[in-house]
Amino acid sequence: MFVVKKKKGESEDRLIARFRKKVLNEGILLELRDRERYKKPAERRKEKKYRIKYLIELEKKRNY
Repeated sequence: MFVVKKKKGESEDRLIARFRKKVLNEGILLELRDRERYKKPAERRKEKKYRIKYLIELEKKRNY
């Protein structure tokens, strides 16, 4: 759980933006989505394989 305290002179919008940035950087939302339902081990392996393939393609595009 995150606690974000308001700094002196900081607006509410900026405070919310700072909180959202912390949550995104820690990957809390992704973990929540993963835990919403059970995935079979075969499904996890399949996702991992596709994730690796996607990252390789991204790296190729960056180096091109």
